[in-house]
Amino acid sequence: MTRIISSLADISDDYDALFVDLWGCVHNGITAYPAAVAALEAYRTKGGTVVLVTNSPRTRAAVTKQLVGFGAPESCYDTIATSGDAARTAMFEGVVGQNVWFIGSQEETVFFEPPKILDNPMQINHVPLDEAEGIVCTGPLDPMADPEVYRGEFLLAKTKGLKLLCANPDIVVDRGDHREWCAGALAKLYTEMGGESLYFGKPHPPIYDLARRRLAKLGKDVPSDRILAIGDGIHTDIQGAMGEGIDSLFITGGLAEKETRTTDQPEEAALKAYLEQAQMEPTFSIGFLR
Repeated sequence: MTRIISSLADISDDYDALFVDLWGCVHNGITAYPAAVAALEAYRTKGGTVVLVTNSPRTRAAVTKQLVGFGAPESCYDTIATSGDAARTAMFEGVVGQNVWFIGSQEETVFFEPPKILDNPMQINHVPLDEAEGIVCTGPLDPMADPEVYRGEFLLAKTKGLKLLCANPDIVVDRGDHREWCAGALAKLYTEMGGESLYFGKPHPPIYDLARRRLAKLGKDVPSDRILAIGDGIHTDIQGAMGEGIDSLFITGGLAEKETRTTDQPEEAALKAYLEQAQMEPTFSIGFLR
């Protein structure tokens, strides 16, 4: 059974690096959580390294800028690994072809700027679905609309045998008090319809490989047993950590707030029932990152 702790400081001395989720842990899509920021700053002051590992479809630079707007200072982290960067690299290596049908908002077209780490990125063209070799999805055009609105187009895409590159495996996020659909919901629907979806964020290996490369860039060689993953997504953050063989801290006051009956801390019986149903076992749990 997971161990419920009172603060990150209770266990932080056992870890040299943290892989920290953003949405639901450090911010709510509108503003940063002061207690979470303070906890990460305190951890870094003691010599720990913080890698923000996010399923955002955006680039590291774009997420850095977004964090400033949310009030999360650079003093609370060392580097960032995004699902968007991992997926973007694969796209420019040709994983879904040269001519792609794009699903996403106008502000996410920065996804199509070639990454500097590739010497010869493929030329990627936006085309209508009937001309496409593959699909790139950073998120639904309308995050409040039911993913089923894409069923008709997905039926055509599946018939054409197109692969869907999913830049954000999250199903939903909570922006303030409102729950929004993410790219993962569309990829899930496409897969259920018989299409093939490709994932690069949590819980899948590519983003953890990127996070470790970011650590190495900082001159940090941290073994898996000295890394702690922190997140509120049971099937992204926690499942990913378990798959990577690293310990995890489950933030119950995020996506699972109602199910775990979290106020300041989760209700133990509710947490146990939730984890049993999810068939997941985080190493530690806490109401909110602090």
